[in-house]
Amino acid sequence: MELRHLVTFKTIVERGGFKKAADHLGYAQSSVTTHIQELEEEAGKPLFDRLGKKVVLTHYGQRFLSYAVKIIELHAQALNMDEEPTGDLVIGISESLTIGRVPPILLEYKKSYPKVNLSLKSIENYNMASQLQNGDIDLALILEKDDWSMPEIYSEELKRERMVLISPQEDEETRTVLYTERSCSYKSVFDDYLRFKQMDVKESLDFQSIEAIKQCVRSGLGISMVPYFSVKEELESNKLRGEEVAPEHPSISTFLAYHKDKWLSPSMNSMISLIKSHAENWS
Repeated sequence: MELRHLVTFKTIVERGGFKKAADHLGYAQSSVTTHIQELEEEAGKPLFDRLGKKVVLTHYGQRFLSYAVKIIELHAQALNMDEEPTGDLVIGISESLTIGRVPPILLEYKKSYPKVNLSLKSIENYNMASQLQNGDIDLALILEKDDWSMPEIYSEELKRERMVLISPQEDEETRTVLYTERSCSYKSVFDDYLRFKQMDVKESLDFQSIEAIKQCVRSGLGISMVPYFSVKEELESNKLRGEEVAPEHPSISTFLAYHKDKWLSPSMNSMISLIKSHAENWS
């Protein structure tokens, strides 16, 4: 049983199909098929049901997945054992994620790995790939549309975010919408929702941060769409009104990303593990 076959199997499940896994791993689709066939021959049981163009884990495949993940993780731990996280670690973060999501992660990491020189960079999604390519950042935590991917970037969806249409607490009629910049990853998601609701938009304004938007919405300047986690406190304290966007509408997700050719140092691996651990409890 080869490790690369297990990685292929895990990637098919994570990416939702053989072709997507092949694209992500840089394999020909026939190679991915061969990997799974060899695994199934060795196991003596099918891992997937082939239902037309769709593949679904069999009951055995679901059980096998948990062991495959453990083997992959143990392999990574074995290669990095006795290596204490040290040195520099630069993380690029979308501005929105600095509200609520990131501070607890950074606090725990600094306490656990004091020998790592941790630094943060606020990034724009459009140049994130070049920053990873050039080594300006080691890891990225970004908000992007939930179907986002890039050829040279390993990306893992950590959380599909709940989106909220926020408006002033006072019942004021407004036809102004507030965006976090025109290049914002969820501007198109917002626009789709406005069309669905058939809202009559008179004008729009662009801002550099969600904090600025929240203050302007509270003052009655307009309405906006933001991730729920970024306005949770304001909604619970009735400083803003919120209309949650139904899950069937397009949304955005928080992604962990790094360059596919990047060597995962002990400091990176420890940060990745910590981020994933926190992401399991994100609401």
